[in-house]
Amino acid sequence: MSETGGGGSASNTAGNPASDASRDMIVIGAGIVGICCALYLQRDGHRVTVLDPQEPGGGASFGNSGIFATDHCAPNAKPGLLWELPRMLLDPLGPLTLRWRYLPRALPWLWRFLAAGRPQAVEAASLALHALNLQAMEAYRPLLDDAQAHGLIRKNGWLLVYESTAAFERARPLKIDLRHKRGVPLEVLDAKGVRELEPALTPAVRHGVYFPEVSQTTDPFALVQALAADFRRRGGVIQTGRVTGFGFGPGGVEKVHTDGGPFPADGVVLAAGAHSKTLARRLGAKVPLDTERGYHAMLPDPGISLKVPVISGDFHCAMTPMDGGLRVGGSVELAGVDAPPNYARADKLVSVAKRVLPGLNDAGVTRWMGRRPSMPDSLPVIGPSPRVPNAFFAFGHGMLGLTHGALTGRIVADLVAGRAPPLDLTPYRPERF
Repeated sequence: MSETGGGGSASNTAGNPASDASRDMIVIGAGIVGICCALYLQRDGHRVTVLDPQEPGGGASFGNSGIFATDHCAPNAKPGLLWELPRMLLDPLGPLTLRWRYLPRALPWLWRFLAAGRPQAVEAASLALHALNLQAMEAYRPLLDDAQAHGLIRKNGWLLVYESTAAFERARPLKIDLRHKRGVPLEVLDAKGVRELEPALTPAVRHGVYFPEVSQTTDPFALVQALAADFRRRGGVIQTGRVTGFGFGPGGVEKVHTDGGPFPADGVVLAAGAHSKTLARRLGAKVPLDTERGYHAMLPDPGISLKVPVISGDFHCAMTPMDGGLRVGGSVELAGVDAPPNYARADKLVSVAKRVLPGLNDAGVTRWMGRRPSMPDSLPVIGPSPRVPNAFFAFGHGMLGLTHGALTGRIVADLVAGRAPPLDLTPYRPERF
């Protein structure tokens, strides 16, 4: 399972001893969001157990593109999407596709998704995403310090490129103008400026936008593993198991049931990524969560070198230099949690990357598919359950789980402690639909 600065948690200190206020907390999910929640709860002195069927970082956190997208302040839905959607969905290898057998189940989510593209909804979601972005990296700082994991992070920015002038102009309102409005640092580049920054790019690229303040991790899986190792070193428990239900008492959840037996709990945090929907309902919230299935291809010996991650705006394909080679990722497939992968989508990404990066070597390529937890308004679910007093939600981050993982953990710890969180949680509340 899976998918940041200052304010209310300034009193958190690493290694706080257990106190009269400490609790036995269960975190469901060992992706980047769940591990960050566990670490921040541990810093408050709670006894924390993380439950997940996979090892830490084994789900969507394993295969993301590694970009802390603190520039990203627009929802996936946009004005006019209704007229583009049929064309996009008819292409099984396109950047957004829907398996037709899944259409009846996806319709309620799609309806809300289209509604999220109204201008006023886009503006509201943009403000809410930007509020998270402003504090995203600062919330990682103490966790990286404690885990000695700063070596897995570098701040070189990232580059958005276009071959088509028409596509660049269509993207301008959300990719440039909205970011300008939010105060995101960026530089608009012509063809010459793009190739001065990244000489490996095809001469067909005519336009670029460089975001200099954005960071990346050189290995998303290693990052989660390093944070999980620090959590264990401080006494935290990570248990392999699938959560099957809950035992309730007068104060809320008293036990978390798994396929390996029950765990006593004074409180529970649901951070199970794309697998959170059913468990959220059992914890008192009906949320319109669905699954964005994303693909990547890993090229171990690409034969070219990139200074920064590059995203093709024409083809919606991210190319990220990592410790293990070049990761080519992207695309959204709506097919549910259980459908088998269509690795032709990963192959399509490789063909796009070879077009954008002439001379790219794809020998030894490996393919992967992961399940991102997606809300139709592109905002995560962060906050207390509306019905179960000691249950807290931390899921639905879509493509921004890596970006907002640490801040989500800090917010959850604030809520458990009764502290004021560092921002208004109204846009992310589970009962907003």
